[in-house]
Amino acid sequence: MEKGWQMNDSIQAVLWDFGGVILSSPFDAFAAYERSAGLPENFIRSLNARNPDTNAWARMERSEISTAEFASLFEAEAAAQGHRLDGQHVLTLLSGIIRPEMVEALRRVRTRYRVACITNNVKNGEGPGMARDAERALQIARVMELFEHVVESSRLGLRKPDPRIYRHACELLGVEPRQCVYLDDLGINLKPARAMGMHTIKVVDPAQAIAELEALTGMELRLGHG
Repeated sequence: MEKGWQMNDSIQAVLWDFGGVILSSPFDAFAAYERSAGLPENFIRSLNARNPDTNAWARMERSEISTAEFASLFEAEAAAQGHRLDGQHVLTLLSGIIRPEMVEALRRVRTRYRVACITNNVKNGEGPGMARDAERALQIARVMELFEHVVESSRLGLRKPDPRIYRHACELLGVEPRQCVYLDDLGINLKPARAMGMHTIKVVDPAQAIAELEALTGMELRLGHG
């Protein structure tokens, strides 16, 4: 820790989303597919926002349906909105690229704070990061080893923004919500965490998120510093 930085004693743990935080956002891949398939901008995200607790996406992330069932139901939801898409192809877009600056921040944070991951994912691909090949799965697995606990919606049967999944992570770490910082790229997932008393950071880009996390933890977290 460099001179001028002071650890925040009121914070005991940092909780991390995975896709869109440690990994690049799948939204970029969604946008590229929408352009190539002639779909309206943000069409996939708009489908996911319809009936968010009971739609195909939500049910898949809770492992209530298989990926094959998801593809069929998701295509039907798209058709109901007047468009056609390939549900199986959408699944291939979920695993992003590892952000080394966020991994470095995680490595540094874990030397002083408890750390856990809370991820909405599906039983598709290799491991919690939903990688599509063994090599990428190994890279993601090495990052996952940095967390004390990885809370997966597909294993737990709960998904963000259900408050119970955040509470579960806190219980695993033995901390109170008010003692936690939570990073996510989606405001809908940050809202219940904030209501529980967590400090929240909306990840718009890595540099912005790391700067906010530095301010909260009192640590130097950037590559090439410290």
